Amino acid sequence: MIYFKETSVCKIGIEEKDGFITKAVFENSSSNSGDSRHFDMTAPPAVIEAFSQLEEYFSGSRKEFTVQLAPAGTPFMQSVWSALCQIPYGKTVAYKDIAEAVGSPKACRAVGMANNKNPIAIFIPCHRVIGTGGKLVGYAGGVDVKHKLLILENENFSEKQAKKRK
Repeated sequence: MIYFKETSVCKIGIEEKDGFITKAVFENSSSNSGDSRHFDMTAPPAVIEAFSQLEEYFSGSRKEFTVQLAPAGTPFMQSVWSALCQIPYGKTVAYKDIAEAVGSPKACRAVGMANNKNPIAIFIPCHRVIGTGGKLVGYAGGVDVKHKLLILENENFSEKQAKKRK
């Protein structure tokens, strides 16, 4: 069951199994097929916590997620998603950087496909991967949502860094 909720960025659906988040999808995504319902407080505790953490993230008060994730994918996809989780908040990297991080420097296209198949958007921050020259390329929630997320992180990262310097 995917529980959908309107957020300040867009409508998002979250699914869990055995206390692990298995999907976080956008309403417009083709990967949100299956049983769904509107989020309410009868949702499983992991889903309630995931939405709580998303709200904190969107408000700028959360930089890292602590919910337990269980994305389904091939070993290569898993390695890419793990590398995505290492991208610091407020930073972006290119597909080539992720390919190098997973030990396959020539696998930029395969990294792009794994990024595209990320079943737990935002929590696994595929929005932090950009094209050559800083170009914003494809995102399950749409390039506009990707842009919003990057701006949100950049503004909050910049504010935090400015406070540290004072």
